Amino acid sequence: MDHQTSHVLIFPLPLQSTINSNLQLAELLCLAGLRVTFLNTNHNQQRLVGNSNVESRFKQYPGFRFLTISDGLPDEHPRTVEQFGDIISSLQTMAEPFLKQMLSALVKEPVTCVILDGLFYYGVDIGNEMGVPVITFDTISPSCFWIYLCLPKLIEAGVLPFKGNDLDALVTHLPAMEGLVRRRDLPHFCLLDYKTDQSSQAVFKEIERIPKAHGLILNSFEDLDGPFLSKVRSYFPKTYAIGPLPLNLKTRLDAPLLSSSNSMWEEDHTSIKWLDAQSKGSVIYVSFGSLLVVSRDEIMEFWHGLMNSKVKFLWVMRPNMLKGDVSYDQFMKELVEGCKGIGYIVSWAPQKMVLAHPSVGGFLTHSGWNSTLESIIEGKPMICWPQYVDQRVTSRLVNEFWKIGLDMKDICDRFVVEKMVKDLMETKKDEYKKSVEKLSKLAKLSVQEGGLSYSNLDCLINDIKGLTRTVENGKMHNNVTSY
Repeated sequence: MDHQTSHVLIFPLPLQSTINSNLQLAELLCLAGLRVTFLNTNHNQQRLVGNSNVESRFKQYPGFRFLTISDGLPDEHPRTVEQFGDIISSLQTMAEPFLKQMLSALVKEPVTCVILDGLFYYGVDIGNEMGVPVITFDTISPSCFWIYLCLPKLIEAGVLPFKGNDLDALVTHLPAMEGLVRRRDLPHFCLLDYKTDQSSQAVFKEIERIPKAHGLILNSFEDLDGPFLSKVRSYFPKTYAIGPLPLNLKTRLDAPLLSSSNSMWEEDHTSIKWLDAQSKGSVIYVSFGSLLVVSRDEIMEFWHGLMNSKVKFLWVMRPNMLKGDVSYDQFMKELVEGCKGIGYIVSWAPQKMVLAHPSVGGFLTHSGWNSTLESIIEGKPMICWPQYVDQRVTSRLVNEFWKIGLDMKDICDRFVVEKMVKDLMETKKDEYKKSVEKLSKLAKLSVQEGGLSYSNLDCLINDIKGLTRTVENGKMHNNVTSY
């Protein structure tokens, strides 16, 4: 078939991290000559266009277009992590009829493949009903996705719900993770009642639909997540591990990516000027991602720990990061005044540029999967302070499995912060740097021609090109290229 007729609809979760990963995937598909429609919420599209160069960047691809949909929420809705369940539920109400219309064979440019987040489980049902193949793209870590697949067996074996309050007890019935993962390292909702918890129920619906999807995309590489990818493939053979996506895109573009941005926040580039004035490897970068909200007291524990370590720091503090009735502007003014000479605080930073900067020697992070991969790419060890979902297992792997940093999970104490910063940046610096630089080299090799992530991306692209849409008596026939 002429692959120019291939038309992919991409539908990411309405979050900064997932939109970023899906835009990287979209550009890779465009480079392969596929037509791509990127479905975003109105709210997030306005923020994306207002704070990034995404529109001008994608203009070079004539087969690409953005499409927007309402998330069903009023403009004044805060859309923070606390309301995430409401956001997903409201968006589903809007998205279900929209997807049915988009996947109709009667539209001008019929869709031949849908790529959507696994949490949009209803999209798999709609695709199957309409005869359009759906590939799920889970932007969480493969280790966490493997835990998702194990949840029914953990319940069946009586491991969940947990009995007793010992969060340091090791979790059994987790192949490839025996003796590694503690209760506190599981996704946060595993400590709740899975029968009533909204997040748990969404995950169960997701893993029920996975076998009904055409394929599964994961943003990782074999040398990082091999044992977990192998276990995922035992459930679902057609799994494409095509990460790290920023590196795969850099290889295909044959150009640096530092000037490109998919940010929904205004990036403060004075952070780079400040880094330019610092000595090599002397700065720890602090960012807790685009979602986490924290109390004033928690911020102060980190602030005192960082100040007492006497290690220079660059700290991202979003305007919507503070819990409670705290004046952001006044609080920031006090913090900025108090850390002159040792720290620099911005509301958002160009993270890829920051992590690539030679002055940065480590990363104090929430352990989001994109942040973790970006830190590995640049060979920067981590201190992990995770809260949600895959962040909790990722931080454990950073410390105990990959040995590229420290896990500060469930601790917010200035003395611990001070000690861990000193360990990462001074005492154990060489040990962690050696481990993470080894993984960085392996990541770069994986996306070179002949590398597994490079080859897996080729397989994904060829598979999508082999999905044709022919309608006869209302039925669709899929011509699938196997590999």
